[in-house]
Amino acid sequence: MTKKEKAKSITKILEKLYPNPPIPLDHKDEYTLLIAVLLSAQCTDVRVNLITPLLFKKADNPYDMVKLTIEEIREIIKPCGLSPAKSKAIFNLSQILIDKYKGKVPRTMDELEELPGVGHKTASVVMIQAYQVPAFPVDTHIHRLIYRWGLSDGSSVTQTERDCKKLFPIEKWIKLHLQIIYFGREYCPARGHNPEQCPVCSKYGVNA
Repeated sequence: MTKKEKAKSITKILEKLYPNPPIPLDHKDEYTLLIAVLLSAQCTDVRVNLITPLLFKKADNPYDMVKLTIEEIREIIKPCGLSPAKSKAIFNLSQILIDKYKGKVPRTMDELEELPGVGHKTASVVMIQAYQVPAFPVDTHIHRLIYRWGLSDGSSVTQTERDCKKLFPIEKWIKLHLQIIYFGREYCPARGHNPEQCPVCSKYGVNA
């Protein structure tokens, strides 16, 4: 079986298990999504969803956010980890959105990646979930699963993204990104993984 054939078969499994995967981070618009994704770095979605209502009650748009001090933002988001860097990024990117984009979140990868604290993965998530523009965000969890399933060599997140874009049809990318995340949590975790009980690994084996 080729990698392309395996990818097609795995897609069918994921589609059956998660036909309509919800967006895991709570948000109401492009700005709140951007902030939530930024906060999710090295933090669980569950914890982010507990913290963002507290932050967005004070500031759910860039104009209100810059009225807060970096220290005030940091105090609210502290449970999400990396709060010194994240609070600076949130304040500074909010100011840039006001100065450069009239308070709106830009709609291109290049413009998003220029914002403080916004890496390629964060920009990709915003593009697919806010603007429905095909992208394939690869975080450490997706990177791990794609390697485990033998679809990429695991050399880097960048290479995994390239391989995924070649193996999966572009019209599947937006939904597939979420399907893989939910599948990993339920059936294919990093620790305590039982390949025999995993719908994918039991069928194709595990890439050691």
